[in-house]
Amino acid sequence: MSVTTTPAKTPPPPAGLKGNAKRKFSLAQILLIIAGALILVSAVRVITGADQLTSTGQISAALGLAVPIGLAGLAGLWSERAGVVNIGLEGMMVLGTFGAGWVGWQASPWLGLLAGIGFGVLGGLVHAVATVTFGVDHIVSGVAVNLLAVGATQYMAKLFFNEGDAAAKGGNPKQSPPAESLPGFTVPGLSSGLESIQKHHWFLISDLAGILGGLVTNVSWVTVIAVLLFVGTWWVLWKSAFGLRLRSCGENPIAAESLGVNVYTYKYAAVAVSGGLAGLGGAFLALVTSHIYLEGQTGGRGYIGLAAMIFGNWRPGGLAMGAGLFGFSDALQLRNGGTTVHALLLLLVVLLVALAAWKAYKKAVLQAVISAVLAAAILVWYLVTDDVPGDFVGATPYVVTLLVLSLSAQRLRMPKADGMRYRKGQGK
Repeated sequence: MSVTTTPAKTPPPPAGLKGNAKRKFSLAQILLIIAGALILVSAVRVITGADQLTSTGQISAALGLAVPIGLAGLAGLWSERAGVVNIGLEGMMVLGTFGAGWVGWQASPWLGLLAGIGFGVLGGLVHAVATVTFGVDHIVSGVAVNLLAVGATQYMAKLFFNEGDAAAKGGNPKQSPPAESLPGFTVPGLSSGLESIQKHHWFLISDLAGILGGLVTNVSWVTVIAVLLFVGTWWVLWKSAFGLRLRSCGENPIAAESLGVNVYTYKYAAVAVSGGLAGLGGAFLALVTSHIYLEGQTGGRGYIGLAAMIFGNWRPGGLAMGAGLFGFSDALQLRNGGTTVHALLLLLVVLLVALAAWKAYKKAVLQAVISAVLAAAILVWYLVTDDVPGDFVGATPYVVTLLVLSLSAQRLRMPKADGMRYRKGQGK
């Protein structure tokens, strides 16, 4: 007598994971997208004659401006992966600029860097106490941290920089005395060789040379540290048991607690790391970008970092791309901004036309029409003008932030328990 057995069916993956799998790009697709973007940018450069678009100086400046934005975004990533929304990134960066400026001029810039991280951690712990321990709304707590940081640093600047030795060395209520520069490096031979190729203005080849040259010319060692932090974050959060437990706190803290995870501890750790990374971003502004603490120095970069994190879908790779994009747009005002931004209008027209075609293919008629109308309006603007007003150039990073978030909003998936109030034992 034979017994026929029916093989067990493999249960389908959860809907959320299934959706994520559909949105994943293979390495070949990512490389193809990057190649297409480079060809498009190179074509715009050749057509418009805006050679600064991919010059070594533009890319080098963009890299320096992308680092604090990227560190702020990385700070938000740590916090939100543990389920704590961190609107207070801007305030933690402000604390980092003050700590770095205060210690940097008195001791050494490296100690100033550590002080900036420490001040950021303090801001993160304030946010953690409010949200994790006392259950304060995350947005309210973040706004409060921002306000407290600005008020505290203004008071301390008047207290420490406006008298005695500090005042004699250039300090005042709005800035610290200058600190020594943190060291950087340029790869000899390679940097000059790539720059000479870039100056020939060949199609695509010179653009690649300019981009690579910007990555090996006048690079701060803090930038290298930031890159390592991105790689380390990816490994810790996605390849280690600690990271799995931390992310489980942001997805389902009740289930995590039932498996023996101390959710409070992991949330505290994540928000403290978040504060330290934001403080490091502020320290970069104080010690690498300008060599002093300056009131209002962050300029909203904490919020742009948060936008870069959302654009990157709460992942380090996408976040790095977003930070690079925002850093590039911020650098335009330093490199013949009006002419270069005017050239980018043509690039924006091409992208909007492509978006309109894609939406029409997907039968999203209203979105296709809106994209086409915007493309036509921007094309008219490009054709009837030769330059872009300086005020618009200064606002370019914020305009890019709004455009990118509006175009990428449909594919985003935040951690399921992000921003939710959690109490120990609430699942029992």
